[in-house]
Amino acid sequence: MESIAKGKLFVVATPIGNLEDITFRAIRTLKEATIILAEDTRKTAKLLHHYDINTKMLSYRDQNHNRVISPILDILNSCQDIALVSDSGTPTISDPGFKLVRELVNHSIEIISIPGPSAAIAALSISGLPTDKFVFLGFLPKGQNKQRLLLQKYSNLDATIILYESPYRVKKLLHSILDTLGDRTITVANDLTKKFERTWHGKASDVLTILEEITPKGEFTVLISKD
Repeated sequence: MESIAKGKLFVVATPIGNLEDITFRAIRTLKEATIILAEDTRKTAKLLHHYDINTKMLSYRDQNHNRVISPILDILNSCQDIALVSDSGTPTISDPGFKLVRELVNHSIEIISIPGPSAAIAALSISGLPTDKFVFLGFLPKGQNKQRLLLQKYSNLDATIILYESPYRVKKLLHSILDTLGDRTITVANDLTKKFERTWHGKASDVLTILEEITPKGEFTVLISKD
């Protein structure tokens, strides 16, 4: 029996800060898609305007998955392609999209990656920490006790640990690292690719001293050495 043609879902990585950090293929894909699924359509609109992309958008977040999955399937089953983006970086990596990709795989929809920026990989590449083995934990739980339990779980792992954190909790995270893992060598990258990006290398206690003297702003990527 001949299979029924269906559209494809393109998972498109977009800039994490600097709008120039996007591939030619990503721009073409966004222009050619029938619709773009965006975490925040207002933020994505700035990127689309910059590159003169006029494709219609539909808001997609984990919270509205059940409400929008039906029209998404209708589009794909009518042999039209969809592009998925998040606010920045690669979708599904600590961003919405996992539920969608999992469900579409179960519906035999072809999923195609359009690779590009990821804050975790960008920070790892400039950290000076071992890159042969690493584990990405994303955002840790907000509660400090839960944070420390999770850090303790990975304390003996022979790999670099990569975390994301907000400016409001990054100092508490470094305290958790000190109390749980000891004064390990770390790298803290702040607002990578943006105008005022900053990166600090050193012992956790030394980096914490620096952060205690400033008001953290923007997004943080924290990398922890295995020793």
